[in-house]
Amino acid sequence: MGIESSCDETACGIVRDGHEMLSNAVLSSMDLHTVYGGVVPEIAARSHIESIIPVIEQSLAQAKLDWKDIDGIAVTYGAGLGGSLLVGVMTARTLAITKNKPLYAINHVEAHAYANFLTSTSLPGYVLPAEPPKFPCLALIVSGGHSQLVLFRDHFDYTLLGQTQDDAIGEAFDKVAKMVGLPYPGGPSVGQAALKGDPHAFNLPKARMTTVSPALQDLRSQILDLRKDKQNKNSEIRDLRSEISYDFSFSGVKTAVLRQAQALCGQDFTFASKNLPGALSEAQKADIAAVFQRVAIETVVDKTIQAFEEFSPASVIIAGGVAASPELRKQLKERLPIEINYQDPKLCTDNGAMIATLGCFKAMNDQPTADPYSLEIQPNLSM
Repeated sequence: MGIESSCDETACGIVRDGHEMLSNAVLSSMDLHTVYGGVVPEIAARSHIESIIPVIEQSLAQAKLDWKDIDGIAVTYGAGLGGSLLVGVMTARTLAITKNKPLYAINHVEAHAYANFLTSTSLPGYVLPAEPPKFPCLALIVSGGHSQLVLFRDHFDYTLLGQTQDDAIGEAFDKVAKMVGLPYPGGPSVGQAALKGDPHAFNLPKARMTTVSPALQDLRSQILDLRKDKQNKNSEIRDLRSEISYDFSFSGVKTAVLRQAQALCGQDFTFASKNLPGALSEAQKADIAAVFQRVAIETVVDKTIQAFEEFSPASVIIAGGVAASPELRKQLKERLPIEINYQDPKLCTDNGAMIATLGCFKAMNDQPTADPYSLEIQPNLSM
């Protein structure tokens, strides 16, 4: 069983053997946050308190199982909103103690990638990949809080190649949507508006990042040593791709959108952003949405293609809420030389099944369990 409560979705899923989804119950409090243009942590936490037990009971009923059939409990303990995480973790700790089940602490971001291992279900309305990802696997994890490129060599053996240094891509979509008067959440609303706009109506910049993490430097050194061993050890080998950074930045393009929107209104930089929705025409909003979506998606796709060329993975997966974007899937399909087995969009957003899936693989690979009497939340947890 997987319990997820890191943001505004209260979710519980049950997965067998890491591949078969038996249930996936999700209750979102998004409607409560829409009026504020973003998630309000206090409202989200209160909603989790009200919803978590009914959602767990719904998940068990959907799977037609009883507690005696559950082998273990997995729960998101980070990253996420502190109050929201606390509700899920305390519930899972209590259940692990009272039901005498092993407890697995789950990294929310890592679990998004593991949603791609779900390949079968009897639940209606899901279209799952025909087969799980193959290792080594390149994962692009993109959501409202995270933008990361990760190279998985095997289960629990991975290198974080790069990540956002400011806004995550989903967060940038939300802020651009609010800027031009489109509803929250920004990803779907920008995508809908973009269908009516010209994606090449004007130009927006892409950030040029130069930072390379020590982990990536070590990985490149290992690969270079292996290449030297296969060739003449005394020969000089230099790969120009080794100078590439896989970090992201979306703050610059977000500011460029603001300046472009002000210019379209015939105003300068002193024109308040709160006045933009009323000053822009529907056609201008559509063009802004189309151009921003193209450039933001191109930014993560460019890095994905570069990483694919450098590391030659056996498979590529996308994960996180933005992985449901038709534009992202279209651009990757056009530019990647291999096929991607895309996961059902409903499993790209936060859900309990992805938590349960990672919990299954932890159990099957003898990963350590968490202490139900002492597990603490880690809101800023990273991979």
